Amino acid sequence: MELIAYVGKDKENWGQITALINRFECEKVCLIKDSNAEDFPVNEKCTITEVDSTSSLSNLKNSIQEILKKEFANDFEVALSLASGSGKEHMALISAILSVPLGLRLVAYTKEGVTFLS
Repeated sequence: MELIAYVGKDKENWGQITALINRFECEKVCLIKDSNAEDFPVNEKCTITEVDSTSSLSNLKNSIQEILKKEFANDFEVALSLASGSGKEHMALISAILSVPLGLRLVAYTKEGVTFLS
């Protein structure tokens, strides 16, 4: 299972995503990054695509969906982190994932390690 995470401007939540990138066992991490979020640390398994979060919800969803169609054409399910970003960005991302279509499992890094919430 591969990991998808949204990286918003809220730097205080970036540690959650960084912990998942470093500890979640997967071959690929797809980061959908707000174009205004700068200096997010990544490693070699990350692909980063910037989106304009100021665009309309529908346009944001369509932009993300096109990215995901290319990245996950042969996958059935992905792990999803919603630790960073806003409600609008989360709605666009979830809608895009379901429209590809992909199944999703919410994931977080907790004191117990990588934890699936769904």
